[in-house]
Amino acid sequence: MGILLPLLYIFAIVAANVVTAATEPLNLVLFIVPYGTFVIGISFILRDLVQSQFGRARTYGFILLSTLLSALTSYLHGDTLWIVFASLLTFLISETTDTEIYSRLKLPFHMRLLYSGTVAGVLDSTVFVVVGLSPLGAGFIPWSAVPLAILGQIVVKTLVQLLGALISKPIIAHFRISLK
Repeated sequence: MGILLPLLYIFAIVAANVVTAATEPLNLVLFIVPYGTFVIGISFILRDLVQSQFGRARTYGFILLSTLLSALTSYLHGDTLWIVFASLLTFLISETTDTEIYSRLKLPFHMRLLYSGTVAGVLDSTVFVVVGLSPLGAGFIPWSAVPLAILGQIVVKTLVQLLGALISKPIIAHFRISLK
């Protein structure tokens, strides 16, 4: 797959910002979930595939490039500097966590994908909502809405990770991706 996986990963990060900025959040019963949440869940899967292909050190280079492009995209779409900062901080924390957990687990790919992505998704959701959206940050949502905002994003990201874990074997076989 060569450079295609890193390009898809970087595209997913930028797309998550664009989709979130350009659309109203999805109302799921009690939860309000930005559509970019679905893309972020996919980006964790792509990051794991990138790491399997290129190793941990090169993956950090892709994470750094994605971080810069993410911040730039967020800023260009009119996000406040506080949201840009929250997005940058969240991305660095969640992607680093995903990378380190994935690296250390000695399990089949689909299980590493599920575990690392789920933990990263919890951190991603919590940090962004608290630092970016709550009264601590930009103040877009009141403290009373913070738990449901976090939980809604966690549910979506976890379901995306679960789906990714379930379909990873046929995708890897189809595209002949070798896993390290």
